[in-house]
Amino acid sequence: MRNILKKVRKRHRDAVKADAQAIYQAENRSEAEAAFRAFRFRWQHAYPRMVRQLERDLPELLTFFSFPEHLWRKLRTTNVIERTSVEVRRRTRPMVCFVNVQSLDRIIYAIFNRFNLEGQNRRTLRAFTQAA
Repeated sequence: MRNILKKVRKRHRDAVKADAQAIYQAENRSEAEAAFRAFRFRWQHAYPRMVRQLERDLPELLTFFSFPEHLWRKLRTTNVIERTSVEVRRRTRPMVCFVNVQSLDRIIYAIFNRFNLEGQNRRTLRAFTQAA
């Protein structure tokens, strides 16, 4: 969503956002594809590059429809990725520099290892791995 909205004029942002949300909040993949066709029809003249990029990425963006519906909300967001990046920055920024690449590897490993250990007890994670 951020990638789309940063390419749009402020006066169109709310309308573009609503039309884009109609794509990923659709009831199923065919409705999402229909919502994209409506999005493309409405915005292709004003923002042709943005629409082409979205069209190119659409198959990957709609992959979450291949999984059980109760997992869709978790899969279509980047919160897990963003949270991990924030945690890595939070841990590495105070260190300013690292002695060598191995020292950086150790701190990154420790962060991801902690996430893995915490994730073993999450019910939705188990449901996701079983669905995959």
